[in-house]
Amino acid sequence: MFDKMFSTVNFLNFALNGTWLRHEAISNNIANANTPGYKRVRVEFENILKENLEDKSVKLKVTNKLHIRTRHDDFEPIVVKEINTSTRLDENNVDIDIEMAELAKNTIMYNALIRQTISEFGRIKSVINEGRR
Repeated sequence: MFDKMFSTVNFLNFALNGTWLRHEAISNNIANANTPGYKRVRVEFENILKENLEDKSVKLKVTNKLHIRTRHDDFEPIVVKEINTSTRLDENNVDIDIEMAELAKNTIMYNALIRQTISEFGRIKSVINEGRR
């Protein structure tokens, strides 16, 4: 029962962690835009999230006989370093315009996820309060 109740929160948590890590990667890209030889880094997590949302089976992983974790706890965003592209003579492949656009897009996504998380906890609070009556 609790796994169902908190599964949305778990997915939102994973997405928030992914967008936070992506923000750090984009910030590093921007900070190193003029560093010779620096290669752009990006973070991928949407495909992992989508695959796990489509997977209807419940897979439990027991790490300790006293602890049971859900399949949602094992998500890890993927950090990819783009080494095959280079747009400048100094071998740096960061395009500041692309990074700024990605930062804006990621910020919007992060804020939407925060609002959704707040809403989900509001629903859980409502269920708890109704159960007390």
